[in-house]
Amino acid sequence: MHKQTTTTTVDGRPQGVRRPATGRGGWRAPLSVIAPPLFVLLLVTVCVAVSVGSVSVPLETVVKVLADHLTGLGTPAGVMDDQIVWNLRLPRVLLAAVVGAGLAVVGTTLQATVRNPLADPYVLGVSAGAGLTASLVITLGSAAVAGLSTSAAAFVGALLAMIAVLGLSRRAGRVIPSRLILAGVTLSYLFSGATSFVIFRSGNESAAHSVLFWLLGSLSESSWSNLALPAAAVLVVGGYLMVQTRTLNALAAGDDAALSLGVAVHRVRIRLLVVASLLTGVLVAVSGGIGFVGLIVPHLVRLVVGPDHRRLLPLAMLVGAIYLVVVDVLCRILVRPEELPIGIVTAVLGAPVFLWLLRRSEAS
Repeated sequence: MHKQTTTTTVDGRPQGVRRPATGRGGWRAPLSVIAPPLFVLLLVTVCVAVSVGSVSVPLETVVKVLADHLTGLGTPAGVMDDQIVWNLRLPRVLLAAVVGAGLAVVGTTLQATVRNPLADPYVLGVSAGAGLTASLVITLGSAAVAGLSTSAAAFVGALLAMIAVLGLSRRAGRVIPSRLILAGVTLSYLFSGATSFVIFRSGNESAAHSVLFWLLGSLSESSWSNLALPAAAVLVVGGYLMVQTRTLNALAAGDDAALSLGVAVHRVRIRLLVVASLLTGVLVAVSGGIGFVGLIVPHLVRLVVGPDHRRLLPLAMLVGAIYLVVVDVLCRILVRPEELPIGIVTAVLGAPVFLWLLRRSEAS
């Protein structure tokens, strides 16, 4: 008997094997059909989110302020409304959209790169590493981390965590996906324990509260000045990953399939992990720890449009942006006049959805 050989297509599927059907009828709408309505929905969601808060601003006024600042053609609004809309709420809402899009694209990339449906920006310990260095700054002062600010220290912590995880997951000079997840989870527990120790020993109740609020995620410190870097990072990394969608398809199909398509699996995997970790570090530095976005959004979008990253990646970014903008609005209005940490709401909403996804996958 001769051994049957299998060839693969350019998107990583074995030749002759049909794509799994998605949706009830198995039909997938083209990207050009789905993306424009989602983009319009994002714009509408942003405008509504800007109008909602402790002081409500009519949606018409929001549109006037935005038109006045962006085009100079709108009718100028009152000074107070202009201040609320342009300087206070719009930077926060846009940061929520940027962080949501970034976390979604990182989660999508990691799930394909390590071929693990549980992979997300925080499973690899990057968030926990950032939390440790940020907590040192908040409780002990910037001198504890070479004079760095909280955001800069969080980014450095994320980088160090990434280096540690990659080092521990290597065997015979290659990164092993299963070891990557195990190393990430283990280091995440280690960094979280060290962070708890720092909080316990600080003796400063106010600092401990600030650390806890930051670890659970918050966009309350958003401003135009801290929006530029994460927005640029998401655009650059997102654009780079769009070019890599065929490679992601190949990696998602398995190392053998990727090798047969000429993908240098080890080198490409390292490069994608580094890029994803760097973007995670930037996002964590401005928003703290926001979980479940990078885990849930890719699964939900994949459920509708299938596993092809040429559609999955851009749509996950749009859905992630819309989702986090909505969650941030809930954080601002659920317990007025106080504000909920955003990570609490994403966990409360995300956990049931993930359990539903698990049950659905077992039933299919």
